[in-house]
Amino acid sequence: QVHLVESGGGLVQAGDSLRLSCADSGRPFSGYAMGWFRQAPRNEREFVAAISRGGLTTRYADSVNGRFTITRDNSKPTVYLQMNSLKPEDTAVYYCARARGLEVEDTSGGYDYWGQGTQVTVSS
Repeated sequence: QVHLVESGGGLVQAGDSLRLSCADSGRPFSGYAMGWFRQAPRNEREFVAAISRGGLTTRYADSVNGRFTITRDNSKPTVYLQMNSLKPEDTAVYYCARARGLEVEDTSGGYDYWGQGTQVTVSS
């Protein structure tokens, strides 16, 4: 059973940093790529970042490229999203997800397990 639990969200000011964590309390996810998505009010869920099974390949949405970094520690097992230089438009509920396969995916259809989400609010 896959059970993803996100943590690390909160209320910060523009320019601040946050690190989100996603732990799998069930079966380890070391055999799959992992991703982060976010959903702001009245918006569709959008891709943020993804990392391959071994952590060697990453992909980012243009809106976060250069500010966010996704990493993973398969020994934990946990995936992280380091978010720097946060902007008000980064405000959303952030979800981690396990991909259906080994490689990075940037569409929600490529993921089959999702966490409950953690709120990130960035004030101006």
